[in-house]
Amino acid sequence: MMLHSIFKQAGLKAFALTAFLVTFFALSARAGLDSYAIYLNNKLVLKQSVSEPLNLAGLHLDQANVNDKLVIYYSECHAPNKLGTGRSIQVKNEEGETIKEWRFADVSGKDKGMEIPVKELLALKKRIKGNLSLVYTATLLPKGQMLTGVQFG
Repeated sequence: MMLHSIFKQAGLKAFALTAFLVTFFALSARAGLDSYAIYLNNKLVLKQSVSEPLNLAGLHLDQANVNDKLVIYYSECHAPNKLGTGRSIQVKNEEGETIKEWRFADVSGKDKGMEIPVKELLALKKRIKGNLSLVYTATLLPKGQMLTGVQFG
């Protein structure tokens, strides 16, 4: 009877430890993910963590947006202050080719968003057939992270 009680206590301790570790690692992984937000004229249009399914039709633009400003904030989990260095936003076509790239100065402290004039995106669409996507690249993310697709019309 005593032996049964000892095994039962050991089993409960093992279960409690396992439950704690699973919870800890699940929360740590979620907290350490890159995330980004896209604003059109200071209005949030897309906010996402890289662990979520990609929204390829997330950004809709037309001629009414010609004077608008698109601002992208990207938070890198492993970068100092969560701000990457060597940051850029690329527009890629359906084949993954870079059509245009905007490079942004390194910043420290408060995040400075990466601003893109919408008229430049609209001008690209006039000469490019097919779908376009926005991709973030940085020193720690040289292959890039697709942010969203751009829909026109």
